Amino acid sequence: MTTVYRTHLTILEATAAKYPDAPAFRVPRVDAKTGDVLEWEVITYQQFWRDVEHTARYWTQKLTAVGVSYRSVVGLWLGGMTYVDALHIYGMARAGYIPQFFSLRLPSPEIIFELLEKSKGRALVYDSSYGSVLSHNPVPTYEAIDARRLPAIDAPLPPNRSSTNGDDTLMIFHTSGSTSGRPKLVPCSFAWWDFTLQKTGAAMKPKASRDGRQDVTVWMGSLSHFGQTFMLSGMIQHGSCTVQFTKPTFSSDELMDMVRRCGLTRMNQFPSYLTHHLRNSRHNPKLLACLQGLDEILISGLMMSPEDEEWVYRNGIKLMNCYGSTEVGSMLMSPENDAQNAIHTLRPLPGTKYAFVPVEPAAPCDSETGYQNANAQLLELIILAESPDCPDRSLRHPDGNFHTGDLFLEVLPGQYVYRGRNDDWIKSENSLRCDTKSIEDHVLLQCADLVAACIVVGNGRPSPALFVEPAVDGADPEKLKRDIVRRIRPFHLRRYMHERIVSTRFVLVVPRNTLPRTATKGNIRRRAVEDAFKAELDLVYGSA
Repeated sequence: MTTVYRTHLTILEATAAKYPDAPAFRVPRVDAKTGDVLEWEVITYQQFWRDVEHTARYWTQKLTAVGVSYRSVVGLWLGGMTYVDALHIYGMARAGYIPQFFSLRLPSPEIIFELLEKSKGRALVYDSSYGSVLSHNPVPTYEAIDARRLPAIDAPLPPNRSSTNGDDTLMIFHTSGSTSGRPKLVPCSFAWWDFTLQKTGAAMKPKASRDGRQDVTVWMGSLSHFGQTFMLSGMIQHGSCTVQFTKPTFSSDELMDMVRRCGLTRMNQFPSYLTHHLRNSRHNPKLLACLQGLDEILISGLMMSPEDEEWVYRNGIKLMNCYGSTEVGSMLMSPENDAQNAIHTLRPLPGTKYAFVPVEPAAPCDSETGYQNANAQLLELIILAESPDCPDRSLRHPDGNFHTGDLFLEVLPGQYVYRGRNDDWIKSENSLRCDTKSIEDHVLLQCADLVAACIVVGNGRPSPALFVEPAVDGADPEKLKRDIVRRIRPFHLRRYMHERIVSTRFVLVVPRNTLPRTATKGNIRRRAVEDAFKAELDLVYGSA
């Protein structure tokens, strides 16, 4: 019997037929002078599907005219934050092409074309903001215009069905951090995505308390990254509505407006963005009531601060924690009946096959602060090859499994608490990864005569910061900063924006032997540096 794999397009067509008049999106119409949202325009599921097919015909006509054939890879270099971006992303797949996603946070056309070449990409669709940097392009390039403004196009579309080969590639993402100077390709197969849709459907299932009323959430991030793709595919399965924010760091006033005018019932947010609303709710009873009235706030990517956790649990705000990655999607969730448990444990999702393998514990730390305990056994999460969400073979370890590099404590049988990573990666405020060691190694290579020691920090911040101890006592700090930034600039221009250090503001010079070190090997302690220099870092990022 032939397996029929679902895709985001087959579920969208089915939902559009079942709930044609239900709002799929609420899109803000903004006053150009004040920035205020005048209204939240409704786009129904029927209209969404029509717009997807219209956009698909547009790209079919454009690409076939230059010989780009069905099932070719086409790059999409988009912000991923708007309804029109969603039309290009869904429309390109509906036209029968394999979309390869590039975030605007990866602004180097050189890297874009290197990654396209690696996937044998045949064309590139780009956001208008990057038109000026494209020249002498190795493949045809097209601006991502709003095709809805064009008249109907007579171009045939393939049937909206999946591949019969589960190993065929449906779409290609990239890791959110760079390795060896560029991100890694993350191909998603039809079989892998079909199982992921099972996970997204469970994660975004409306609460029983909805009583038939539509579930409404807010955009989490860019569709060019996996998190929002995951969330949107889950919302579509249930005929739910997604509200497009005006910006990722939308204000608390905008949040309350979404509740009032859009009927917001849940939020999906990174903890670094949620903390703004939680802090405001400490002195705004109306905002607190809005947060308390939400069916769920789903967080992912980073740990919440102890202060925010305490406020959430004390005030009955319903929180759901999700651990996931681009390569695997969601892996562990906090159970619904655990929503008010201060420990907030995580459990593997049904149908998965994971292993938690003991590793040597890290340096002794206080368990109350979230650090490893010297007597606790740390476990690395490994996605076994037979798990249906194990990623593409190109991303696996030589043993055939996928090693996440993330560490957990098993606090109760089958229940885990996240305890950081066993490598040199940190996460930015929107959960994108940054390889600190590669930056440090490059600084020491290019600035050996200037720098005696260095460490990169910035977990939960918009971008990294570099602490350096000078090679020569009495060196002029400002001149040292300028020299370092000048020497490392070419390296950083190839990296994601959230991985870059291109301003002297983010280089902090301290006297030699100032940075906290381990007692045995004398290694600089990253987390201890962040804690010891928190005030200085707050000042740096506050002025950025």
